[in-house]
Amino acid sequence: MSTLSAQARSALTNDVIVIGGGIMGASAAFFLRQRGRSVTLLERGLVGQQASGVNFGNVRRQGRALAQLPLANRASEIWRRMPELTGEDVEYLQYGHMRVCYRDRADLLAKMDDYAQAARPLGLELEIRTGALMRARFPFLGPEVLAASYSPHDGHANPRLVAPAFARAAGRNGAAIVENTKVVAVEKSGEDFHATSDDGRVFRAPILLITAGAWANTLCTQFGEPVPLVTRGATMSVTEPVPYSIRPSVGVYTPSEEESVYFRQVTRGNVVIGGSTRGLPDAESCRAYVRPQNTLSQLRQIQRLAPALARLNIIRVWSGIEGYLPQDMPVMGASERISGLYYAFGFSGAGFQIGPGVGDVMAELIDTGATRTPIAPYGIGRFAAD
Repeated sequence: MSTLSAQARSALTNDVIVIGGGIMGASAAFFLRQRGRSVTLLERGLVGQQASGVNFGNVRRQGRALAQLPLANRASEIWRRMPELTGEDVEYLQYGHMRVCYRDRADLLAKMDDYAQAARPLGLELEIRTGALMRARFPFLGPEVLAASYSPHDGHANPRLVAPAFARAAGRNGAAIVENTKVVAVEKSGEDFHATSDDGRVFRAPILLITAGAWANTLCTQFGEPVPLVTRGATMSVTEPVPYSIRPSVGVYTPSEEESVYFRQVTRGNVVIGGSTRGLPDAESCRAYVRPQNTLSQLRQIQRLAPALARLNIIRVWSGIEGYLPQDMPVMGASERISGLYYAFGFSGAGFQIGPGVGDVMAELIDTGATRTPIAPYGIGRFAAD
């Protein structure tokens, strides 16, 4: 992806600086340009290199807090228009998403049904299947599976493609996409924010949006708004290709982290597997190592969900660095201390589907001062000291 010359970057002044080139930041830059705002997007490495590019790829609304469904619905509309908006194929497949519960957790079936009833008025249609009907529709499920909740209008996509597609589209529309630029200091001086990189370049704009994921707390702390963000590393693996036969993405509904595995098959035939126990990455060095015991736990659990997967060979494993906040609730909205400062980070391993919606909402909020999608629960003020 092309970047500006050092001389041009050092003097660059636009309407908005966005720090963080994941799916949130790249889509925000894209939608800000659609609204006519000039934008500089700063990314410490390459766009989409961190959590946005190494996650599982679930484009699911199912399982989200009910209060988040308006945001998820807004994102769904964007996912369906990705080729039109970005001019690129991000391998989005609207083939459905399924959550299952096991027989030894039969109490979860009532909760699945309650969630389906509550989600329907909010635009999420779910089908609950059990017994012979479930097994006729989804014969790959293991014998421990008691019930399945199926969302026909959800799906999955290739996370490696999405943030770069938004950034390239934003760049074609005039945004400055500046990669390999680690921002180490941020401040507001007069009417402008100054973002200083580790090699001394300074970027200026009257509006600053921080979408820096697992590294966001180092920036918002400089504005007196620290948050209790922690980092975790997901466990991912992918199998050899086999004939394509499973269209929806599939996961386990359970309170147990160890049991919470999921998988999806891409049209090339490979099966992508995620979930179970997570690692502890090193955000300072930008390294997330795969722990063998986590992969082994994942493979044991995926055999319960879909026994046939046990016969496949794993050809690659990986992890990434994700930022988590209490109750898995992100920070999203305006600063409570500094005018012109906005945040969108801490999506706690569940930001991929809502990412384009987050970018659209933040662009609307920055451009108009309000948004039609409710985001009040995500204000950074909830972490303010008493």
